[in-house]
This record gives sequence, structure tokens and C-alpha cells, in this order.
Amino acid sequence: MAATQTLTAPPRTSKLKAFLNAACGNAEAAREALATAGFDLEEVQPRELESRLKQAIDHGTKRILVAGGDGTIATAASLVAKTDIELGILPGGTLNHFAKDHNIPTDLGKAALAAAGGVVVGADIGYVNDCVFLNTSSIGAYVTFVRVRERFEKYVGYRIASFFAFVRTWSGLRTFTVTLEVDGVKTSYRTPLVFIGVGERELKLPMHGNRVKNGRRALHVMIVRGSNRVRLFDVALAGIAKGTKEAEKVPEFDDFLVESCRIDLARPRTTIGLDGELKRMPTPLDYRIEHDALRLVVAPPEADE
Repeated sequence: MAATQTLTAPPRTSKLKAFLNAACGNAEAAREALATAGFDLEEVQPRELESRLKQAIDHGTKRILVAGGDGTIATAASLVAKTDIELGILPGGTLNHFAKDHNIPTDLGKAALAAAGGVVVGADIGYVNDCVFLNTSSIGAYVTFVRVRERFEKYVGYRIASFFAFVRTWSGLRTFTVTLEVDGVKTSYRTPLVFIGVGERELKLPMHGNRVKNGRRALHVMIVRGSNRVRLFDVALAGIAKGTKEAEKVPEFDDFLVESCRIDLARPRTTIGLDGELKRMPTPLDYRIEHDALRLVVAPPEADE
């Protein structure tokens, strides 16, 4: 019979360093969880996070914890990637995809204990040019979606704002020309959306956008071609209702599992989505996956009694 291993907080004499994004929505609960688990807590504003993390790294820390959403985690990941520093996380975002994908509890108390006494595993991350992303990147319609959602979210909350953003984005859907280069082979598309996920991704609800369990460790590139909104809606429904494998049968949908690719938009700069946030970047966009780039602290696996 399987049983979940009990985690205990470390002795107070061996406090570990934790950095809390003061702007995250569950900051008070995070403070309590980290105090219980015995962390030496520093509360920082988002603009100060990178410099404070660098100071800790320069002073020789071997394990740090960051508390916040995927943007906060990505900032820390970019600094500790491909080093011996261990990274623990306390998920404080809205969806917390990265935590869920890596067996990190979304319960803050359990997450703090896991970060203090868990096991270390290798975790893959994505890069676009030199910028880290943990889950997904996108070009095109999703950028419009995020802009509209952020405008509404302060008034009606995340879920209702997301619905309004979807309707607004779909009603004004625009296409653009993109060239995808994989292994030296270039293909041009007229598309409203390019999606890139770290790890193989699912389209079918309710797992839409999540990693496929035991899926391929690669970048999953998805492109929808064409400008007919009715036909594009049919493609979207095929993916949502029946999953990626069914969508692959539709001529307007292409997907690839690759180690790296280049995306060119024939303009010098563009705005892309990275883990739900927007970033302005120079083109072309060079995407790659780095395997086991992070030494990630996660909850121990279930053990047999």
C-alpha cells in the first residue's frame, strides 16, 4: 500500500533563504508557511527580486526558495540554471502550472515543507533568445488576449476577464506571416497564433495546455494556419474536444516536437507571451530546450509502506 512520506521542518539552526514576492496575492499566507518551515525570509518588491537573488548567490547559498507566480520563479530559474544551486518554490500564482507539473504541492504549508526537506530532481526549461520560460510561449492572438485580460482583470477578476478577453480577441482575430525553421528546413505560414510549450502539451479539456503525462521532453510547437475564423474555430473545437492527436488530422493544424527552432516574423521586434506575461523581443526568435537545467526541490515520491 502506498503512503505519502511525512515532511518535517529543518532545525532552526539551519535556516534556508527564502524570497517572497510582496506583490503576490497570497503573501500573508506565504509568510506564515515559510516561518513554520524555518526559512530565513526576505520580502522583496518585484523590481528588486533579481538583484537580491544575485546577492544571495554571490554569498554562496546552496539552496534558495522563491515564493510567487511563474514570473517570479522564471526570474530565479534564469539565475540558477545550469548551476549547482538548488531551487525550491512556493507557488503563489493563479494557475501554478510549473508547480503542478513537477510534484510541488499548491498547498502553501506543504510546499514550504517540501522545499525545506524534499528531494532534488532535474527540470527542463525553455529559452527564447536568452530569456527563460518555464511553461509556454506564444506569438499572435494570445498577446492580444493577455492585454485585454489585464485591462478587465482589475474590475471583474481573472476568470470573467479571461472570458471577455477571449471574445474580444476572437472577434478581432488577425493573421500574420511567420517562417518556422527546424533543422535547416523553413516553412512559411499565415497564422493567427504560434504556441510553444516546454514538454509535450495537451489540447483537450479539462487538461488544455497542460503537459502530457509521461510525454516527450521537447519543445512542442503548434501552429494554426489560415485566416477563416469559422474554420479556425472548428480547428480549435477539434483540439479542445478530442485532443492534440485529433487536431493533427486537420490540415490547418501543424505541430512539431523539437529540441530547437527559429521563428522569423519579418520585422525587427515583436511582443510575445511568456508564461502569461508579455515581453518585447528582437527577431528572429530562437527557441531551445535545456534538459535538466534546474536542480528543483520537489515533494518526495510516494513510498510503499
